[in-house]
Amino acid sequence: MTMLTLRAEALLLDMDGTLVHSTTEVETVWRLWCQGHRLDPAPVLAMCHGVRSREVIRALAPQLDLAREVVLLDELEINHTGAAEPIAGARAVLAALPAECWALVTSASQRVARHRLASAGLPLPKLLIGAEEVERGKPDPEPYLLAARRLGLAPADCLVFEDAPAGILSALQAGCPVVQVGGSKRFDPAVAAVIQHWHQVTVVTAAAGTLQVTLPTRETGNKKPPASEGLSGRDPGTI
Repeated sequence: MTMLTLRAEALLLDMDGTLVHSTTEVETVWRLWCQGHRLDPAPVLAMCHGVRSREVIRALAPQLDLAREVVLLDELEINHTGAAEPIAGARAVLAALPAECWALVTSASQRVARHRLASAGLPLPKLLIGAEEVERGKPDPEPYLLAARRLGLAPADCLVFEDAPAGILSALQAGCPVVQVGGSKRFDPAVAAVIQHWHQVTVVTAAAGTLQVTLPTRETGNKKPPASEGLSGRDPGTI
C-alpha cells in the first residue's frame, strides 16, 4: 500500500463520526425532536450531520424559538444517548498527542461535546471550538479559522480530520488540508486522503514539535480495524 506523509503544526479534529461513532444517536435525537413538533424527519436527517442544530432549525423550522430549541436538543442529546463508542484507534492517538498540538472543532455544543468525549473515554482537548464559539457554523470556514487563530497558527499548518461533507467544505474553505474519515471515496477532490479508522494513522512528533502524519493514499472501503487497540509493534515515539 502506498503511504502519504503530511506535516502539520497541529491537528484539528471533528468529533461525531471522526472520533466517536454517533450517527445512530444523532438521528435518534433528531427523530425525537421532530416527533415532538410533528415535523417530517426526512429533510432534517438529510441536513443534520456535521451541521449545528441552530442551522437546521433556521432552515427547516424557522417558526420555532431558536434559543429554546437549541437547549431542548442539548437535553435530548444528554438524556437519550448511551455511552459513546470511539472510532477504532482514536483513544490511543489522542492520549499520545501533545496537548498543545490538537484541538476539537465540532458542531455540537460545549456541553454535549464534553459529555460525549467523557462517555467515550476520550481526553478533553485544551482547545474546544463548539457551536457557541462561532457566528456561522460548518460549512462556513469560521470554525476552523477560529481554531487556527487561537492556536496561533496559519490554517495551512493545521491538518483537519473530518467525516461529513459540511465539515470538509468548512476546513477546505478555511485553507486547511483535510483527511476524510469514512466513506469509500472522497467527498471533495481536494481531500488529501481517506481513512476508515485511526489505526491507519501514524503520527510522529518531529523536530520543533512538528507532526508527521503517515496514512494510506488510496481509499480502503470499509476495511475493518485490527482486533487489538494496543500499540504493540510500533516504533517508540509514534502514535
